[in-house]
Amino acid sequence: MASSLQRAGERLPGLSMDRKHTYATKTQLETLVRRIHRSGILYYEALEEFKKQFIFVVLRDVNWNKSKAARALEMQRSTLVRILRELNIDVRNLPNAERRRPYGTGIPQKKTIAG
Repeated sequence: MASSLQRAGERLPGLSMDRKHTYATKTQLETLVRRIHRSGILYYEALEEFKKQFIFVVLRDVNWNKSKAARALEMQRSTLVRILRELNIDVRNLPNAERRRPYGTGIPQKKTIAG
């Protein structure tokens, strides 16, 4: 049975999950975990921050579209929305540079009447 990382590698272009890549990723993760632990960050704080960053990366990759992000995370949209609420993430409050403008909120154009 393939791991979820291996399945992700099959679906996402550019994500190769060969043994060398897997080893490098595990080594990098272990180094990061060791640094987090030594800095005094508690397990639940680290886990919450990891969840936030993971979700932010996916949301940014799909241009802040919650439906597409949920699909990429292999969860229901309602589950993603609940997790965002639990983590106190409000996509609407992200910096404007990070988000596209909602449709219909562009600069209004002057209408001219031909006559």
